Amino acid sequence: MEQEKNDRKKMLIVYYSWSNGNTERIAGKLQQATGADMVKIETAVPYSGSYDDVVKQGQEEVNRGYQPKLAPVEVSVADYDVIAVGTPTWWYTMAPAVLSFLKAQDFNGKTVIPFMTNGGWPGHVIKDIEKECKGADFVCEMEVKFDSTGGDHMETLETDIDAWVKKVKRFCRNEEV
Repeated sequence: MEQEKNDRKKMLIVYYSWSNGNTERIAGKLQQATGADMVKIETAVPYSGSYDDVVKQGQEEVNRGYQPKLAPVEVSVADYDVIAVGTPTWWYTMAPAVLSFLKAQDFNGKTVIPFMTNGGWPGHVIKDIEKECKGADFVCEMEVKFDSTGGDHMETLETDIDAWVKKVKRFCRNEEV
C-alpha cells in the first residue's frame, strides 16, 4: 500500500473561472476524483460590470496580450509533478489571468494537463497553453463545450467528462492511459 502511494504523481489543479463557473465545475469534478490540490486563479482587481462589459474588456485584453496582476496564489508549481491547467476560452485563447499565471511559472520537467471550456469556439487554447509551459510534457488534454449563449448548459457529454477524469486519475497513479 505504501509503495502504491509513493508511485502516485503529486497533482495540482489550477484554474480560472468567471461568469457561470463552468471551468470551476470541471476543475471540481477532476479534484473530487483525483484528490489533487486545487487553487483558483484570481485577478488582483476583479472584473466588474455587465457580462457584455467584461466580454468587451476581455477581447481588448486578449488583443493586446495583457497579463493582469494576480491575487497571491498559496501554492508552488515546483512542489508538484502534474499540473492540470483549466481556463475558459476568451477570444480563441486562454483567459488573460491564466496567461499571467503561466508566464510566472517554471514548467521544466512537469506534466501539464490542459483543459478548457468554450461556448462553441475552442480556438487555439490548448496550443497556447502548451506554448507557455516550456519544458513540460502534455497529456490528457480536454475541451468541454457549453452552450453558445454564455450559459451553464454543458453540451459535451457527461460520459466524455467522466472518461477524461478516469484517464487523468490512471495517469496520476502511473497506470496505463
